[in-house]
Amino acid sequence: MEKIVFTGAEGDKIEFYVLEKTTLGGVDYMLVTESEAEDGDAYVLKDLSKTQDAEGIYEIVDDETELQAVGQVFQSLLEDIDLIG
Repeated sequence: MEKIVFTGAEGDKIEFYVLEKTTLGGVDYMLVTESEAEDGDAYVLKDLSKTQDAEGIYEIVDDETELQAVGQVFQSLLEDIDLIG
């Protein structure tokens, strides 16, 4: 599983494991988890980066409508994983 490291707003390092990536409506999303264990929490990250940005800019999706739409896509891509909202 691919592991990525993000720098938080306070400069702290946050490690995530990427479960899946997808694009919906021209926006890139990643489904990530903090643990390689099977029953860990998962988060949907939205790519807010612009082409001129030197580094990627991501935020956790918290809009329920957007989260449901993207969650359905990830659910179909990862048939062996149950996403619970």
